[in-house]
Amino acid sequence: MPVMQYQLPNGKVVHLSIEEFLDLTDEDIQYLMSIDYGEHIRDPFAGSAVENNTRDKYYDFEFLSQDDEDVNDIISDDMPFDDIIDLSDNLDM
Repeated sequence: MPVMQYQLPNGKVVHLSIEEFLDLTDEDIQYLMSIDYGEHIRDPFAGSAVENNTRDKYYDFEFLSQDDEDVNDIISDDMPFDDIIDLSDNLDM
């Protein structure tokens, strides 16, 4: 049965199944915090898919432009908004 980590508002973490999580009420959360249930975790990614990712990274260098064009010579897309936004007024209220 899959188990997930659920962090209580006090910062402690409890391990719940999906069914337990779906049945969890506000009173249950208050009760768990009142009895100081749960544990502080050191690694929030423990047991996650991040650790199990074994695929090699693939970099597609063919995607980059082969022209002598400089990457920084891209036209800004902020120009159309200069007509809409007027920052010349005094904004002090």
